[in-house]
Amino acid sequence: MATFEDFMKLDIRVGEIVEVVDFEKARKPAYQLKVDLGKEIGVKKSSAQITNLYEKSDLVGKQVMAVVNFPPRQIADFMSEVLVLGVYGDKGVVLIKPDMKVQNGDKLG
Repeated sequence: MATFEDFMKLDIRVGEIVEVVDFEKARKPAYQLKVDLGKEIGVKKSSAQITNLYEKSDLVGKQVMAVVNFPPRQIADFMSEVLVLGVYGDKGVVLIKPDMKVQNGDKLG
């Protein structure tokens, strides 16, 4: 069982999606995202399997939650730097986001 201390090791921040492109080399349909996580962290890249429910044009400007302190992960020829969080629903992944606009880089607490 995970402890509260385990949870506190995660650095989960709000970021705004600033760029979305198709990830042609991914094994499963995915997008390559660039996420602005504020002044402290900057813009980071992420691979996201969210093509079932989201069009690229709908994602730009959307705030999302992301784990920023996992090690980068190589996916095909792309280095994913952060893990954008979502819920596995019946129709695909639903992104987790704040219910009102906050500053990019704000920390989940």
